[in-house]
Amino acid sequence: MPPAAPQKRTAAAGPPVKVLIVDNDDAHADAMGASLEKVGYDCVLATSGGDGAKLLERDAYEIVVTDLVMPGVGGLEILAKSKELLPDAEVILVTGHGTVESAVEAMRAGAFNYLLKPLDLQQLRAVVDNAARSQHLRRANAELSRRLDEKFGFEGVIGNSEPMRGVVERLSRIAPTDATVLIQGGTGTGKELVAQAIHQNSPRKPRPFVALNCGALSENILESELFGHVKGAFTDAARDRVGKFEYADGGTLFLDEVGDMPLATQIKLLRVLESGEITRVGSNEIVKVNVRILSATNRDLEAAIADGTFREDLYHRLKVLTVRLPRLVERREDIPLLIDHFVKMHAARHNKEITGVSTAARRRLLAYDWPGNVRELKNAVETMVVIDYDGVLDLDDLPPEMIGGDQAANGASGGGGGGENFGGAGGLADLVGKTFSELEALFIAETLKVTGGNREEAAGMLGIGERTLYRKIKEYGLN
Repeated sequence: MPPAAPQKRTAAAGPPVKVLIVDNDDAHADAMGASLEKVGYDCVLATSGGDGAKLLERDAYEIVVTDLVMPGVGGLEILAKSKELLPDAEVILVTGHGTVESAVEAMRAGAFNYLLKPLDLQQLRAVVDNAARSQHLRRANAELSRRLDEKFGFEGVIGNSEPMRGVVERLSRIAPTDATVLIQGGTGTGKELVAQAIHQNSPRKPRPFVALNCGALSENILESELFGHVKGAFTDAARDRVGKFEYADGGTLFLDEVGDMPLATQIKLLRVLESGEITRVGSNEIVKVNVRILSATNRDLEAAIADGTFREDLYHRLKVLTVRLPRLVERREDIPLLIDHFVKMHAARHNKEITGVSTAARRRLLAYDWPGNVRELKNAVETMVVIDYDGVLDLDDLPPEMIGGDQAANGASGGGGGGENFGGAGGLADLVGKTFSELEALFIAETLKVTGGNREEAAGMLGIGERTLYRKIKEYGLN
């Protein structure tokens, strides 16, 4: 029975790790390649430095193993070429005892490691395995960064309405700066998500993002959370504790519900913003911190200043830049996009197979006023996904507060599905005098708006075929 093929070594989920071996000694190159292929590496051999340089120009490799001393193009030149063309590749040098100093110098230039001749093939495998693990970690970090960008970058701020396009455009200008930002908006509008997007698109991205809800804690606990404390500072302080400022050093600290912060803590926060220094509770030692402050509130801080519950000087330090998030009813045309996003997210989370949302249920979701904004919509869709049994979210899956009444018919107080309510405050009176073609164009345009541009959905709501809808769109210039 033939021996089983070696399992391919991978640096992460994906193809085998590709290794370039460069050595002008053919037998030595063959021995290294055979040894590594036995344990699953995909090896390519070059028997001169010049051939190795050409291969680097033509293909990508994750690990390069090169002899240091070769006629013409030597190992140091292969190292330099690798760093120029494949900056993430790990380079391992093979050298004789007389060139160890050169190998050490190469390590300073970015080589991963070096091996001494005569070569121990077991040691070669061990060093290449370490290089592969380094590649694995790099890929994992890159994938984590990609997922964070998808979840918390501008891609995570979902919406194509005019108000949200304005928000994203403003965020793209704000994020690269180091200025403090005050994010204003009602409960559930996505203030923490926006703070994450600012951090994720800033130079501070590699450092921590730390969030703290200032409205949920008493004055003493809040100060300990912000600044830390030393052992014995108060009754329950059994050991030293690092606060959020120190933990976020180099990164971003997000203070949610900052409008509910006690006045005494506001004074201490202002001092930190002015000096960049904190003092742990119970200590006199000053600690320097470098933290970007993002804050959020659903309170009217100017009114809070007028009634003496918020400091005006702190307000001006926090609102160097401001972002206002619209209520969901102000961006109603984003609801279809959000519905589809939340259905996909919650179906995956709860391992449910959801094939779609019925037109009737979609109309009801579009007509609802959403006092809890995006968070309420997210929770409503999760409820529907969890209780659904047939794979299609329908009226019977709606949360109880949305089942009663005929909000879908009268649009509740939210103006139906469209932003203009088919003619504005005058209702039907504003439509009198228009031709049937004008009315048809208006209804098609409004239906496309509430379906987020989904033509299949719009055709279903209008009761016409998709081909007919496409023709009408072209006829009325609604592209």
